[in-house]
Amino acid sequence: MHTKANKIQEQLQYFNGSEMFYHIPLLRTRFTDGIKYLVNAAACFWLVTDTSVVAKSLKERSSWVTIDFKRLPEKEREASGYEAVIIYSDGNDNILEEHGYTMTDFPLDELRLFFVNDTLMLPSEY
Repeated sequence: MHTKANKIQEQLQYFNGSEMFYHIPLLRTRFTDGIKYLVNAAACFWLVTDTSVVAKSLKERSSWVTIDFKRLPEKEREASGYEAVIIYSDGNDNILEEHGYTMTDFPLDELRLFFVNDTLMLPSEY
């Protein structure tokens, strides 16, 4: 039996390119079919808005932003006070920013996204 996280992870691998772009008008951000699926399946529109705001603020430092969501192991949670972190880098392992989240209901333990040309996408959609 698949857990919700396993099902989402499995479905995300089928997104290649994007036929449609969706918009967040206030942020002037676009996102792809794969991100739209993720938002609906994981109820995580917060992830799209948070990452869009931060990635846009980093555009002057890097035109390419890699976004990594990571749920922390128990020991790291206790030490940091965060359940999860989102790390923003330039794609060459140079960390631009890191944000901690004290609580999250996001079902996946890890997720990588790209932000390029004001567009949030899955790596397979690049």
